[in-house]
Amino acid sequence: MLVLSRKEGEKLVIGDNIVITVNRIAGNRVAIGIEAPREVSIVRGELDKKESVPPVQQHKAGAPNSAMLEHDIAVAGQAER
Repeated sequence: MLVLSRKEGEKLVIGDNIVITVNRIAGNRVAIGIEAPREVSIVRGELDKKESVPPVQQHKAGAPNSAMLEHDIAVAGQAER
């Protein structure tokens, strides 16, 4: 997994046609915008049907869940200010 720190307004580019923008960081929440072609499916992790283990159990097993990632991104973003 690649982990990057971004500030508000900064972007990440994936491939040739996906852009992720950090819109807002407030406390432990990060609002992101995603620009991608219509054929690219974008689903929150907790709604992904491929996920067979609930996020709480993943965390206990050592795999990060989306809430932890949001917190880590927010903390990293605040540390750089």
